[in-house]
Amino acid sequence: MSNIVVLDNGGGLIKAGQGGERDPTTVIPNCLYKPLSSKKFLHPSPLTTLSDEIDLTSAAVRRPIDRGYLINSDLQREIWSHLFTSLLHITPSSSSLLLTEAPLSIPSVQRTTDELVFEDFGFSSLYVAHPQSLVHLYEASRQPDSILSKTQCSLVVDCGFSFTHAVPVLHNFTLNHAIKRIDLGGKAFTNYLKELVSYRSINVMDETFLVDDAKEKLCFVSLDLLRDLRLARNGNNLIKSTYVLPDGVTHTKGYVKDPQAAKRFLSLSEKDHVVMDKVGERRKADMNKNEIDLTNERFLVPETLFQPADLGMNQAGLAECIVRAINSCHSCLQPVLYQSIILTGGSTLFPQLKERLEGELRPLVPDHFDVKITTQEDPILGVWRGGSLLASSPDFESMCVTKAEYEELGSARCRRRFFH
Repeated sequence: MSNIVVLDNGGGLIKAGQGGERDPTTVIPNCLYKPLSSKKFLHPSPLTTLSDEIDLTSAAVRRPIDRGYLINSDLQREIWSHLFTSLLHITPSSSSLLLTEAPLSIPSVQRTTDELVFEDFGFSSLYVAHPQSLVHLYEASRQPDSILSKTQCSLVVDCGFSFTHAVPVLHNFTLNHAIKRIDLGGKAFTNYLKELVSYRSINVMDETFLVDDAKEKLCFVSLDLLRDLRLARNGNNLIKSTYVLPDGVTHTKGYVKDPQAAKRFLSLSEKDHVVMDKVGERRKADMNKNEIDLTNERFLVPETLFQPADLGMNQAGLAECIVRAINSCHSCLQPVLYQSIILTGGSTLFPQLKERLEGELRPLVPDHFDVKITTQEDPILGVWRGGSLLASSPDFESMCVTKAEYEELGSARCRRRFFH
C-alpha cells in the first residue's frame, strides 16, 4: 500500500497528515498573509508553532476558498506545494490522497480540484469524501454501543468557516437531497464583530486576525437573550470584558485583560441581574487606552446563528434548519436522527451552544421523539481523524480513483465512484 496523505482542506484551516495516525502532522491557515513589515505575501506557520514575533496587525489576507468554493486554484496550488514539500515532506507521485470537499460542490470546482491533484501534483490515486461522512465514521468508531453506531445513521451539524450545514448521514454516505445550509460561518461572525466594534469604539475593519482572536476567546451563546441584553446595558456587569490590543512594542498579539473575569457569564443567574440593574452605571470607553471593551457584542455575534434575520438574511435559524433537514428524510429515519445529532466545526466551540440548541430544538420536535446532541472532543480535528480512520481501512485502495483511470475516463466519470 502506498503512503496515504489525509488532507482536510477547509476554508479557514488545512489539517494534513499521514493516514492511520491519531492527529494530523500539521494544521495551518488556508491563506497567505502580508504583514505591514513585509513586501510580499508569506506562508503562515503551523498553529502549534506560530511565532509570537510576527505582527499581524492590519495584515492583508488572500484565501483560495471563498464561501466554501475554490475560487483561486493558483493560490491553492502554491499553499499545497509549500505544505507537501516543507511541512509533510512527501512525494506525491508515490502517495495516495484522501481529500475533503464541501457537499453540493459544483462540477467546475470538482474538475479544477482533480486537475490540481492529478495533473499539477501527480498523486497516484485520489479519494474525495464529504467532511460530514468522516465525522460520522469517527464518532461511530468512538461509541460502538451507541444508537449512532448500531443504526449507522446520524445528523452532522457542521459549523465551519464559510457555511453551516445540517447533513443526514446513512452508512457513511450523505443524503444529498436532505442537506440544508445556512450561509453563516466563522468568517461571517468575525466580520460582524468587526462591524460592531468599529461602529462603537475604534476602527478594526482591517484587523482580521485580531478580531478573530477576540471572537474565539470572548464570544459565547446566550441562554436568555433578553435577560443578558438588560444586564449588558450597565457599565459594570458580569458580561463586560476587556481585550487589550497589541502595541507593537511589548506585545504583538492581542490578549484578554482578565481571563477569569471573562468567564463570569457562566455563573449568571436572575439574582445577579437584579443586583446589577440597581448598581450599574454606564461608562464611556476610554479611547486613549489601547484596549476595547466588549459587552453585548460577546453574545450578539453567535446569536446570528440562531437568528440570521439579525444580519438581514432571509434564512432559517440553526434549530429550524436541523428540523427541515430531518423532515426531508424518510419517516423511519427521523427518530434516530434526532437522537444522533453531532456538532462539529470550529464555530461549535462557542460556550453554551449545545445547551441553547437543545432548548430551541425541543419545542420544534414531536414529543414522542428524544433529542440527543453530541459534541466532538475536538470539533476542529474531528473530520481529519475520521479521514485517517478511513485511510487505514483495508478497502481504501480499492475505493480510490487512480491517475490512469482519471486520464482515461475524465473527472466526471471518476466522481461517480465517490458519492452514489
